[in-house]
Amino acid sequence: AILLSMTAFTRIIVVLALLRQALGTGATPSNQILLGLALFMTLFVMAPVGSEIYETAVQPYFDETMEGELALEQAAGPIRQFMLANTRENHLAMFASMRDENLPENPEDVAFSVLAAAFITSELTTAFQIGFFIFIPFVVIDLVVASVLMSMGMMMLSPMLISLPFKVMLFVLVDGWTLVLGTLAGSFAI
Repeated sequence: AILLSMTAFTRIIVVLALLRQALGTGATPSNQILLGLALFMTLFVMAPVGSEIYETAVQPYFDETMEGELALEQAAGPIRQFMLANTRENHLAMFASMRDENLPENPEDVAFSVLAAAFITSELTTAFQIGFFIFIPFVVIDLVVASVLMSMGMMMLSPMLISLPFKVMLFVLVDGWTLVLGTLAGSFAI
């Protein structure tokens, strides 16, 4: 649950799923491949946070220079900072108001349950915004192919059958995987 909800994983897997849907390739790449790619991208994006947690909490705990409770508090700090940096303020305000609380002046004072809910909502919002921009060129290709087929009187031929190779070719020619994964990695505030 921590991996799914308090890291970059949510945004990455939603964007990759929307990309697959935009391409119209059905189950290619498979769910296992998308999950593996999302996990490795999450490790890449979260590496600075993980290093900070290891240096400030895990290593002192293993060296027995820090108690377990204090180590947990120290480990929560970098995750909290990551979540705050990637959470929209209006989402924080909404979840705080749902608990009949005012949003504190200092973002560090936001309740962790409010922050976690707002972070997940912000990640979903951002993922769908990125997914929208990914969909646009593929929808244009579908529209052009459908219009050409209709003008030629080929109403029985599925436009998806003809547009799929064009969408895959466009994606490969613009080096789509590099663009999508690079943009995803750069979209996080760390």
